[in-house]
Amino acid sequence: MGLTLLLSVFVLGLAIGLPVAVTLGLSSMAYLLFADIPLVVIPQKMYAGMDSFVLLCIPGFILAGNLMNSGGITERIIRFANALVGWMRGGLAQANIAASMLFGGISGTAVADVASVGGMMIPGMKRAGYPAAFSAAVTAASSTVGPMIPPSVPMIIVGSLSGMSVGKLFLGGAIPGILMGLAMMATTVVLARKQGFPREPWQGLRELFSSFTGAVWAIAMTVLIVGGLLTGITTPTETAIVACLYAMLVGLFVYRELPVRAIPRIVTNSAISAAGILVLVGTANVFGWILVSERIPQMLADGVLSMTQNKFVVILLINLLLLFVGMFMETIAALIILFVPLQTLALAVGIDPLHFAVFAVMNLMIGLTTPPVGVCLFVAANIARLPLSPVIRAITPYIVTNLIMLLMVSYFPPLSTWLPNRLMP
Repeated sequence: MGLTLLLSVFVLGLAIGLPVAVTLGLSSMAYLLFADIPLVVIPQKMYAGMDSFVLLCIPGFILAGNLMNSGGITERIIRFANALVGWMRGGLAQANIAASMLFGGISGTAVADVASVGGMMIPGMKRAGYPAAFSAAVTAASSTVGPMIPPSVPMIIVGSLSGMSVGKLFLGGAIPGILMGLAMMATTVVLARKQGFPREPWQGLRELFSSFTGAVWAIAMTVLIVGGLLTGITTPTETAIVACLYAMLVGLFVYRELPVRAIPRIVTNSAISAAGILVLVGTANVFGWILVSERIPQMLADGVLSMTQNKFVVILLINLLLLFVGMFMETIAALIILFVPLQTLALAVGIDPLHFAVFAVMNLMIGLTTPPVGVCLFVAANIARLPLSPVIRAITPYIVTNLIMLLMVSYFPPLSTWLPNRLMP
């Protein structure tokens, strides 16, 4: 009965539109009251979930991304992306995807990507003659690449849950993220030819070089982050702090578009964003503790293993579960609740833990663009001032493309394990 009450309150909260963190907290409280367990467990378990040195990366990377964005980085990345691929069929859509790949290496979150890049690209694409629904769809779809390319907030969460190296997790997502971006660019070419989308004129090598020199400081930030982790000079948390200092110096003295008076506001907004994530981490940890106490993870693993111990079938079942959960639940909450029990199941059938982590995160990234709770889908539709239904129709080819890439990554482990094992043996 207690478990039924827990899940019923959780589903009801999601159905009426409560924030996921609030829903997790209320459902956990309902269970504890029913089970006559002291409510002091809630702050204890929340604190235990947030008390992780690795999680200090999150406010650092969020602040670094906001500093770079406020310092003129988005415009320079879009200009470089347009000079690089804008001449292709559907040029602005291609530039949108390329900009998301570059911007994702700075912000680490898909929502920041779709809000920053989409705020400029969606109106620009509409003015250039692209359908509004397509403009929103390609922006939402390409934003999912960002958290796969380092740095990545979901990978930081996975590292805190599993004890795996955050540096290896960052590198593990790099090749799948790049492949996702390239696959979406190929899909855009097909759609552009079919629907007659325009292409931008080739701007010449001079503009390509000029735009690259403008964006190189932003691109170098990703190199700084990955380089610090690979060499072992800095921990992930220290890397995030170095990235903040780098972003502030570039915005103040190189781009000179970051007003000193704006820094307190940027720090405050970043702190609010990070606090929202950490509260979600805390309430999800309470919810997860209840599931563990009810032996749900063990029951899940035993139930699957009683049906099959075939590794390929188990991978398929995990993918189906995560895709379904990603349609309804926020990424970080889903990771905290499901990652450890599913990792136990994966290890039981011989799946490499790094490989599992990458395709698990990839599943939930795709969920950001699927209804009914696809956050990136809602943000892009809001920017385009459209109802959700036409954007869903327009994004379907990209979801299919990403599912094909998911199958490749799921069933060919070297795509996620070769680079980290090569660079961080």
